[in-house]
Amino acid sequence: MVRDSKKKEEKPKESPFKKFLKKRAPVYLAVIAIVIIFIIPELTKGDLQSSFPETLTEEEKLVRDTLMAYNGPNDEGHSLYDEISNKISEEYPNEKIYENKKTKVNVMISNLEDKNYRVIFDFESYKGDFHYNWNIDMQTGDVKGMDEESKNIISRVDFYD
Repeated sequence: MVRDSKKKEEKPKESPFKKFLKKRAPVYLAVIAIVIIFIIPELTKGDLQSSFPETLTEEEKLVRDTLMAYNGPNDEGHSLYDEISNKISEEYPNEKIYENKKTKVNVMISNLEDKNYRVIFDFESYKGDFHYNWNIDMQTGDVKGMDEESKNIISRVDFYD
């Protein structure tokens, strides 16, 4: 009897927490793995909007947002942002181009006079680049392309309904 009681005393009791983990650890690991594999990439999915530089002042952000929201003289149809996004999607189908380290989006905004601004938009990637140069009048909302490619994209926005 003495031996039996000593054997029982020598064997340490397993804590309830360890029992809990042993039973449920594989389930918790599976749930965590599913979240990491499927949900987090969707939440961090890159797009043009998230690629804009963060160093712009509030006034420059307002000019950028006004330009990207421009959708023609009749305020209908595609916006300039939609048109640029579509062009990038056509060039890079089925690619997560914004996650590529070589992809850079740069927006430079300079005040020309009073409420007129020049906005230079550069998109650079491993395949090539797009450069756009627009003037925007913040009072009237008019946007003018300053080079051929910029004029072309503005005409698509103006006449798309």
